[in-house]
Amino acid sequence: MEQFSHDPLMALSAEDFTGQRAGARDSLMLSANFRIAGKADEHVRVRNLSSGGMMAEYSAPIARGTIVQVEVRGVGWVSGKIAWATDGRVGVAFDNDIDPMLARKPVGKGGHTPHYVKPILPLR
Repeated sequence: MEQFSHDPLMALSAEDFTGQRAGARDSLMLSANFRIAGKADEHVRVRNLSSGGMMAEYSAPIARGTIVQVEVRGVGWVSGKIAWATDGRVGVAFDNDIDPMLARKPVGKGGHTPHYVKPILPLR
């Protein structure tokens, strides 16, 4: 863990980041791809999202300052660092601000249900 000793995030706790939030958090529940260098992509559940970061469920041990990438639906891949980790949750501070409302936009075009999704009902 010595490799991150120069990182200012190492000296801060989760409580420190709570007071430093610049934007409003958007509580939600969505799945995202989570990537740590040298490891396979994993799926995480995002619990809240803001322009500067997110909180997700991640149960494996991970050090503060670890560089990660997250693919958020509607936003794309975002890079950042682990700001805190505790009790199966992690906070990720993004390197660049995002528009969290893009994650709320519908993925499909809507309007109708494709024929392959409709249930097949037997004739009576």
